[in-house]
Formats: sequence, C-alpha cells, structure tokens
Amino acid sequence: MATVEMVMPKMGESIMEGTVLTWLKNVGDTIEEEESVLEVATDKVDTEVPSAHAGVLKEILANEGDVVEVGKPIAIIEIDGASGGSVAEAPEKEVSAAAEKASAIVDEAINLHSTAATTNGSNVQSTEARFYSPLVLNMAKEEGIPQGELDTIPGTGKDGRVTKKDMLSYIASRKSAPAIAPAATPAPKQETASRPAPAPMPVSINGEDEIIEMDRMRKMIAERMVASKQISPHVTSFVEADVTNVVKWRNKMKNVFKEREGQSLTFTPIFMEAIVKAIKDYPMINVQIDGNNIVKKGSVNIGLAVALPTGNLIVPVIHNADQLNLLGLTKRVNDLAKRARANQLKPDELSGGTYTISNVGSFGNVMGTPIIMQPQVAIMALGAVVKKPAVIETPEGDFIGIRHKMFLSHSYDHRVVDGALGGMFVRRVADYLENFNVDQTV
Repeated sequence: MATVEMVMPKMGESIMEGTVLTWLKNVGDTIEEEESVLEVATDKVDTEVPSAHAGVLKEILANEGDVVEVGKPIAIIEIDGASGGSVAEAPEKEVSAAAEKASAIVDEAINLHSTAATTNGSNVQSTEARFYSPLVLNMAKEEGIPQGELDTIPGTGKDGRVTKKDMLSYIASRKSAPAIAPAATPAPKQETASRPAPAPMPVSINGEDEIIEMDRMRKMIAERMVASKQISPHVTSFVEADVTNVVKWRNKMKNVFKEREGQSLTFTPIFMEAIVKAIKDYPMINVQIDGNNIVKKGSVNIGLAVALPTGNLIVPVIHNADQLNLLGLTKRVNDLAKRARANQLKPDELSGGTYTISNVGSFGNVMGTPIIMQPQVAIMALGAVVKKPAVIETPEGDFIGIRHKMFLSHSYDHRVVDGALGGMFVRRVADYLENFNVDQTV
C-alpha cells in the first residue's frame, strides 16, 4: 500500500495559513475521492477540505485548533497501489494533487463569502490564555466586539475554545439585548448605507417548531441580498414577449441538437443571446458604480443563477458572452449549470459578472422581481413560457390565435439607470426574441 500526504490547500494569494477547526474523519476511516475530510478556517471563510485520493486516513498530523501554513502536511492517507511505497517515493504531481483539488473548492468558498467586513475600531487577537480561530476573530471585528468582551464569551469547543456557533449565539443575544445609547455623533451622509441594520423581531418558538441552522452559503446569500437592497434603489420594469417563433424553432431543433452534440437545447441560451444583443445596443446597462464614478465595463460577462440541490443559489459567470454564438452559449450554459450543481466550479467562474439572468420560469413562475448582484446595476428574471389567446394582426384583419408568451422582469439600480433606459432595454430584449430567425441552425 502506498501513502500520500494531504497538505493545507492554497486559499488565495493573501492567505498563508489556515486553522484546523474539525476533523470530519477519524484515523482508520475510509475516504472516498473528493470526500470532505476536515473543516478549515481562514480570516475570510470556513470551508470543508476534500481529499484528492480514495483510501484510508492513516494518520492525522494537525490537531483541531492548530494553525498550519499553506502547503504543510496535515494528514497521511493510505491509498491502493501495485506495490508498497511512501510519501517520499510518490511522484511530486501525485503528492501535490490534494492541495490543487482542495484549493479550487476553498477558493470558491472564499469568492462566495462577503469580504466587506469592517473593523469598527475593534482590534482583537488570540492571547496566551485563549486561542481564537481566524473566523471567530473576523466575526468579532465585523460586529465591533472588543477584546475584553470577546474574552468573556463562553466557548463550547475543544479546551473551551469559542466556535462559530458560540459567536452566532452570542451575537444574536447581543443584538436583542437593550443597549445604552451612545453619544450622538453626526455621520457623513454618504455613510448612511453602512449603518447597522435594526435588530430583528424576536421569534416565538414552541415545541411543535423545528429549528434549522443556516449553512454557510445560505448566510452569505442572506448577507448579500440585504446589502444589495441597502445599496441600490431597486426598480423593476416588465414586458410580455411573444416567443412563439422561439418555441417552434427549439421544438424543431432540439432532437437534432441532442443527437449531434449529446446535450439539451434549452431556452436559456436563446434568451441570453437576446440579452447580450440588447446590452450591445444599450451599453450603459453594462456598468458598475465606484463612488461617484460610473465604470462602463469593456466585457460582457453574463451571470446565470443556478439553484443547487441543497436549496441554495450560486451564480457562475459566462465571460465574454458577446463573443459566443448560440452554439457556444448553449454549451457554456449546459457546462456551467452541470458543474455548479456538482460543486465543481473554479473560483474565476464565480466572479467578474457584469449582468445577471435568473430563470424563474424553470420553477413555473410567470414573473419575479430579482435582486441585483452587486456591484452590477441590473438583473433580468425570465418567466415561464405559457400558451395564451392573443390578437394577431394580419393584412386580412385581426383574429384570435394561440401564442407562446413570457414575462421579462428587469430590475435595475435607479441611481444610474432611469426608467427610460431600464424600460427600453427590456423592450429591446423582447424585440429580439419576437423577431427570432427561425431559419437559422445551431
């Protein structure tokens, strides 16, 4: 049997170490390839680290609470091999495979996590008497908890260490407790959006209720959605588009495409192509705000909201979508959606978006009012395609016919996108769909 080292994965350019929070496997346990082995904390996020090899956990080299430099060994895994061997005899590429695979997942977690923490004058750190993980220290900084207060928080972790659950429980009770009002200090008007949110209303709980703790991703989604509403004044415009030509063309081409490419031809890339064309016509939709400046983006990078089996949401990005034809968009959409649901996306595939699409129609919803992905200024929800009776104009007169229609919901940041631009943009998307070329191939 051969053995390989599992090392602390690389977790971003500025992160040189991680703290072992919890071992999810014990010595002697069997490990599947890419199965999570331990939970690691950095100053940005806590995340599970997977193994790049299937085998048996032979030895744990880093205890819970240990701070380990990136690249240093944390465990020994015994793997199947034709002949006996050791770490020293294993090829260098094989030895480093765990770090490379794990780094992608850790980087993804870091990119998803909000990095808008503020110190609020707090300068907290571990002391000789008590150790705090980077995640706990970051939470204390975000909440403005001073060192003296942090030292009084009871810990339920190993050796009395404060865990994430301890911090969340303490922060919740801290916010709900009455506080002494500090002396009034005028704040600059531009900082209004960064004022602390009001404490949530208390929830009444009885024996029939079930309490489910939010997972890490759900907390991050909640933080980002609340922040977006605080940052951007949202306005939503709606247009109902006749997509009969699109439906007929897809019905004609989907089987041909499936046989030729081995993939499904969905409506999403067709709608995305129309949105990309409209962005070219109205480039001021493809902007971001930097203080008092408007940054007009040179690339058209389309984010696509994907629902995960866990019920959470992730938004992979198709970079330079304006340089892809319908075939290219279709393959990229299928690939990203598949790997998003399998948690196989790379960090750079989750960043850099300039405009986002949310296909609420896939859940049978006819329309929605999506929340903007910061720092973007607009997002479009695609409603369900439904059959409706409609008035059809012809040279011989008007008559009633059955048409395929859908609602396009365009939410935009009213700081820089006025109703005229926001409305004309969504109307232009509808125009491209209604005038879809049914003679084209894919």
